[in-house]
Amino acid sequence: MADLNFAGAHGWVQAVVQDVRTNKILRIGYIDKAAYDWMQEKKQVMLLDVHTRQLVPVVGGEYEKPLAVEALVVNESGDAVVIKALPDGSTTGADTFLGDKNAVDLSFLSYLQDFIEKRRREMPEGSYTTKLFTKGINKITQKVGEEAVETIIEATNGTKDQFIYEASDLIYHLIVLLTQMGVRIEDLARELKARHKE
Repeated sequence: MADLNFAGAHGWVQAVVQDVRTNKILRIGYIDKAAYDWMQEKKQVMLLDVHTRQLVPVVGGEYEKPLAVEALVVNESGDAVVIKALPDGSTTGADTFLGDKNAVDLSFLSYLQDFIEKRRREMPEGSYTTKLFTKGINKITQKVGEEAVETIIEATNGTKDQFIYEASDLIYHLIVLLTQMGVRIEDLARELKARHKE
């Protein structure tokens, strides 16, 4: 990996903050050497406020906690860096930089599991997800089985809309099971990617 070159304009280099799970661009800004050194040592994302020239932590997630640095990837010319970051706590589904909801692509599944993990931590009264976690692994696996059967029935005898509805229920309960087992949906994606052959 190349070294960053801070000898250019104002001693700044371009920085792109990217969600390490979903590859979504969270923020675009600048860093100086102090910010780079801070991130290497403290593992928290910092960007430079170009107006005050002060370092500002980049926060995210429902609790607005600092983003954790997973990796710093410098381009070949040394004038830009991609900051691979992991939100500390549940994400909100919003792209900090783009300002919209990740509601129509596969990254929503990561957000959904973040939300389910939050339910498991907080166990709010009256929540269906809370009831599943309270009843434990046997109830969760039973629901996965039931939803799988209902999905099969709609696939063979139902309409496309009914199939989508039941398949969505199946995916939801499967993610609850993954969470109970301490597995992320990204782990499944990595496994499928490893099996995939062009």
